Amino acid sequence: MVRLQQLSDSLERARSQYDASTAQLGRIERDLRENKRELRVAKHNLKVSQRTIAQRLVALYTTDQESTLEVILGARNLDDMITRLDNAKSVTSADSQVLSEVKHFRAVAKHSREVLSHARTMQARVVAQRAAAKHELETKIAEQQGLYSSLKGEIQRLVAAQAARQLQMAQQAQNRLRALRATQQQEQQQTVVGVSVVTPQSDTIAPPSTHSNVVGVAMSMLGTPYVWGGSAPGGFDCSGLVMWAYAQVGVSLPHSSYAQFTYGVPVSRDQLQPGDLVFFDGLGHVGIYIGGDQFIHAPHTGDVVKISSLGEDWYAANYVGARRIL
Repeated sequence: MVRLQQLSDSLERARSQYDASTAQLGRIERDLRENKRELRVAKHNLKVSQRTIAQRLVALYTTDQESTLEVILGARNLDDMITRLDNAKSVTSADSQVLSEVKHFRAVAKHSREVLSHARTMQARVVAQRAAAKHELETKIAEQQGLYSSLKGEIQRLVAAQAARQLQMAQQAQNRLRALRATQQQEQQQTVVGVSVVTPQSDTIAPPSTHSNVVGVAMSMLGTPYVWGGSAPGGFDCSGLVMWAYAQVGVSLPHSSYAQFTYGVPVSRDQLQPGDLVFFDGLGHVGIYIGGDQFIHAPHTGDVVKISSLGEDWYAANYVGARRIL
């Protein structure tokens, strides 16, 4: 059973890494499309500028381009000389501008090619990483399924043995939940009639009243099978259960225990309140605290959404921290 849980935790980490590389690959592919577009524009502009230069060279070759001396000597009078000099300067300025554009667009095209080459290298690297992560996932899934098959009978016996204990813990949790809601209602009523409610001083931000609803929603899923990648009542993984439960009270969370740890504010273990998120195994696992040193979670393949204690050996040894979603 310990080996199966370790495999499940490893699988969850591999899945999060695969999702992260998939997201990175998407960003790179968007950059590639943009760089390709910029390169096409730069090439087009470069061709236009080069064509203008070519036409100008032909014009210079086929027409008499007077030198400054020829302009002065060929002028009929002073006004004519000034006019001819101005025209010559204008031509020279236009040629310089076109040459400058050619240099600019050539530099832009070169830069775009370099960026495109780098993006393609990054794309190849991420694709390779993604393929490796996928292979690791497939290997772990196969290993997990093989181990599960060999332990299926034992798991079924354990599930049956735990049913009574789960029922008892669920009843205790429901009683705590009713008491919490009654306390919240009493405080709201006292606030309405102008009675001050004295609460213990603490540096920790109090949880929203919706937290008790999150616990109730999650409790309604007790016994739902664990499904890797699941995030709906038909089956959940650990972060999928948390995401779904909070979505029912209007709070959007990502489908990743690693990403969920970046939401809300940290809360110490002695300040935990129902609805807080508790994390384990290097953020590879997450559950929802329900009070009484217990939490609800979707543990691993072959198990169901259930209640566990923070004091149990594995969870106590692998506890990372908690977050309060505000």
